[in-house]
Amino acid sequence: MEPARHPQVQPSAADIRLIIGASSAGTIFEWYDFFIYGTLAAIIGKTFFPSGNATLETLLVWAGFAVGFGFRPLGAVLFGYLGDRLGRKYTFLVTVTLMGIATAGVGLIPSAESIGVAAPVIVILLRVLQGLALGGEYGGAAIYVAEHSPPERRGYFTSFIQASVVGGFVLSLIVVLTCKGMMSEAAWSAWGWRVPFIISIALLAISLWMRVKLAESPVFRAMQEEGELAGNPLVESFTYPGNKKRIFVALFGVGAGLTAIWYTAMFSALSFLKGPMKIADTPAEVIVGISAGLGMAFFVYFGRMSDRVGRKKPIVWGYVLILLALFPVFWWIGNAANPGLASAARQAPIVVSGPQCDYDPFAKDQATDCGKLLSDLAGAGVPYTVGAQPGLSLAIGGTAAPLETYAWADKSVRGKQLQSWLGAAGYDLGKQTPSAGQAIGIIAGLLALMFLSGMTYGPVAALLTEMFPARIRYSSMSIPYHIGTGYFGGFLPLIASYIVAKTGDPYSGLWYTWGVTLVAFVVAAWGLKGGPPRDFEDHAG
Repeated sequence: MEPARHPQVQPSAADIRLIIGASSAGTIFEWYDFFIYGTLAAIIGKTFFPSGNATLETLLVWAGFAVGFGFRPLGAVLFGYLGDRLGRKYTFLVTVTLMGIATAGVGLIPSAESIGVAAPVIVILLRVLQGLALGGEYGGAAIYVAEHSPPERRGYFTSFIQASVVGGFVLSLIVVLTCKGMMSEAAWSAWGWRVPFIISIALLAISLWMRVKLAESPVFRAMQEEGELAGNPLVESFTYPGNKKRIFVALFGVGAGLTAIWYTAMFSALSFLKGPMKIADTPAEVIVGISAGLGMAFFVYFGRMSDRVGRKKPIVWGYVLILLALFPVFWWIGNAANPGLASAARQAPIVVSGPQCDYDPFAKDQATDCGKLLSDLAGAGVPYTVGAQPGLSLAIGGTAAPLETYAWADKSVRGKQLQSWLGAAGYDLGKQTPSAGQAIGIIAGLLALMFLSGMTYGPVAALLTEMFPARIRYSSMSIPYHIGTGYFGGFLPLIASYIVAKTGDPYSGLWYTWGVTLVAFVVAAWGLKGGPPRDFEDHAG
């Protein structure tokens, strides 16, 4: 059956400003709600997942982060169905409401110290609700703007939705920094960190006020009037001619790749600065926030460029460049952030040797002495290598540490001993505040990552809208996008942190991003259509 064409819309300048403004604001607020959890990962770990093991707490927090992403595909199925059957506007009104309520709820949960295991259970349940809501949000906002856009400007107009995802991250950092600046450190640690979550109620009210004023998508109204709405959008998404291939390409060639790059550029970079590079929390958040704010322009630039050169070129070339530049850029950032630590690692490398050197980052206590030593080094955030020797030994710069005096039974005493040995070898493990020159170097590296993220992310809303037929568009683009972003991107911080903890190499987690990007490059180069942008009807013809 030849797909029916729907009338192209030529909105007035005022109309398009309202459409983009309301859709983008809602997307910013919704992603703020989702990102605030990751921004406050360290304090959430101590409050809801206390274990006495810093590495384990970090992994548990990122596991909770991943749970939210894991439920995004289910949200895509549910809200994609509603969006294709009931309309774009009302569906994303529901998603933003659900997200705001769930986020505010996190700020109201008593600590694990007060209510025990119920605290992390409730946190996880609220993360599930956030994931469901987010699974319906992106598709609704992207499609709504795209279906109001003239074809020759669709990439430019929809790029503001892409930039709004970054805007949510920036807003989360701004709110956190503002709240921290308005109260004492003791008040922030005790209760102040909850304020950014509760603020979600105000953001929800603003978003609803803006979105209620919007009319339904003209494409959806036309399908409704002509009786072209899908009977079962989920089923049709997998039975419509050629759609299985399109879903495969959207999942592995688009969603997985762009999200791995984006989360590495922002979340992994922030975690890298705060953790292995020992940058104090506030300077790290300011630096990453400035970089993300400036980098938003790249998303709009490449979205607009895709209107001229097509959607495929910037995405595929972005993948190529990230494969070439990922490790060098992070090496640059590491050397700029903490040159003293990088120098100490080169001049006094740490080598652990011995039998039974098995280290389980998810275990509260390690079973062997070598495992305890590796756990202590991972907790200190210093790089190490493991060798094979019959007896247990720790060499720092070629000098053997006196392990016979190590307090194996007392973790806190062990930590102080280890820090003393490392300090004598030139390792400064205290929190650092980078100089102006260091900060500029870090921002330069982060902007390089944002540039590459903008190449692969900026054109995507327009690309996905054009890939699928209007009658099943909400479902067809949301399902692969949220599987790709939910699993390949959402689990990235957890998997990367686990790899780093297991290997002792702060850069080793980047191999996950590199591998996902390689797969995305191969699938996108094979499966995406080149040439100028085309509506679905022209793609399918």
